[in-house]
Amino acid sequence: MKIIGITGGAGAGKSTVLGYIRENYPGVVLEADKVGHLLLQPGESCYEPVTELFGAQVLRADGSIDRQKVAAQVFSDAERLKKLNSIIHPRVKEYILQRIDEEKKRGTPFFFLEAALFLEEKYDAFCDEVWYIDADEEVRRRRLIESRGYSDERIDGLFANQLSRTEFARRCTCRIENNGDIGRTCRQIEERMRGL
Repeated sequence: MKIIGITGGAGAGKSTVLGYIRENYPGVVLEADKVGHLLLQPGESCYEPVTELFGAQVLRADGSIDRQKVAAQVFSDAERLKKLNSIIHPRVKEYILQRIDEEKKRGTPFFFLEAALFLEEKYDAFCDEVWYIDADEEVRRRRLIESRGYSDERIDGLFANQLSRTEFARRCTCRIENNGDIGRTCRQIEERMRGL
C-alpha cells in the first residue's frame, strides 16, 4: 500500500484535490481534522480529557462538545491551546496509524492522508511521499473570503502561523499547483499517480 500525504496552506484547494482523488483512485482518503472531530464525540478518546480541561460550559444540551465554544476559549490563550493540542494530536495520530494498519491488512492500494499541520505533526514520517498543494496567496485569500467568509485580518493571522511556501516545497516530495485551472491540477495528479 502506498501512503500519500496531502498538505498545503489554507485556501490552497486541498478539498478539491481530495474530491478528485476520491472519485478517480482506489483506496482510502482520510482527513486528520475529521478524525479530530470524531474523537471529540461522547465516548471517544478525546471527549473526557477535553471536557475536564474546559468544563461544562463547552457542552451542548445533548452533552456533545461545541467546537466553536472550545475555539473561542483557546483563541487568545496560548497555554490552553497547547494543552488542547496535547490531548487531540497524539490521539488523532494513533487513530490514523491504526487505520493505516487495518487498510494494509485489507490490501488497500492507496491511503491518502490530509492534515493542515501535516509537517508540524510529523505525519510525513510514515508516508511514502507528500504532495504540497500550492496556490498563489491572492488566490488563497479570495477563496477563504468567498468560501468561509474570513476577514482579511483573520487570513493574515492564518498565513502568519503557517509554514512558508519555501518550507512546504523543501519538505514535500512534489508540488501540485492549484490556482484555479482544475484540468491542469488533475493532470498533475494523474501524472504523479502514473509514477506510483
